[in-house]
Amino acid sequence: MASLKEVRSRITSVSSTQQITKAMKMVAAAKLRRAQDNILRMRPYAQRLGGILTNLSTLTEGSVSNKYSEKREANRVLVIVVTSDRGLAGAFNSNIIKAATSLAQSKYRSQQEAGNLTYLTIGRKGYEALSKRGFKVIGDYTGTFANLSFDTVRVAAERAMDGFMTREFDQVDLIYNEFKNVATQIVRTEQFLPIEEKPVEETASSVVSDYTFEPSKEEIIEELIPKSLKIQVYKAVLESNASEHGARMTAMDKATENAGELLKELKLTYNRTRQAAITKEILEIVGGAEALASK
Repeated sequence: MASLKEVRSRITSVSSTQQITKAMKMVAAAKLRRAQDNILRMRPYAQRLGGILTNLSTLTEGSVSNKYSEKREANRVLVIVVTSDRGLAGAFNSNIIKAATSLAQSKYRSQQEAGNLTYLTIGRKGYEALSKRGFKVIGDYTGTFANLSFDTVRVAAERAMDGFMTREFDQVDLIYNEFKNVATQIVRTEQFLPIEEKPVEETASSVVSDYTFEPSKEEIIEELIPKSLKIQVYKAVLESNASEHGARMTAMDKATENAGELLKELKLTYNRTRQAAITKEILEIVGGAEALASK
């Protein structure tokens, strides 16, 4: 049985840890509110922008003559992986890393074996994990979440877009955590480039044909598509940011509860150990008194 000093030391240590996890939960909750507001404001904008592009492409008979729509054999693939810069968020990062590495083992196995599978990571955890596993990683966009804005994310998006334009990559995928609620984050794997056009019959019912174009439809599309792509990456990062804080809040709440349960067990152990020590001392005193009385 552990000594009283050891048990007291463990109680102090667990109490300190519980205070830290409780504080981290409160901080995560405050950050989550701001991150959730940001993504809720971004979603309608991104959906509306996508809707405008769909209407325009449908009005031009469904064909968007654009460099970002060129479909090629996916010999060289880039995967954009969005993780966090910090840990202590449960399975938030590990789920993304697992999804990213599974692509190399299944869908893009031949590209990986040929050395043509590349990862672009936004977030330190993804960069460290994939680099340690020996995967080809370009662009170190760690620290993005310290000053999260459209301009900081735009740099990473442009790197992927330029790589597609120069035929450095034939296809670009995007992996991130979509925010559903505090306890639930959904891992999403989407094709970023080339742009997947919807068939005309899927969008005909929602097409608004009463447009006056200035300048031409083609020029508008050429201008909107790059912006739409950057917004798509920015939205994914905002989704991941909200998901991170939700996952961390949940993890720290669970850690605080576990610390409370452990404290109960340790205090019970302390009381039992203390009682055993007192009983032993009493027995020793009684035994000594009896020994003296028998002389």
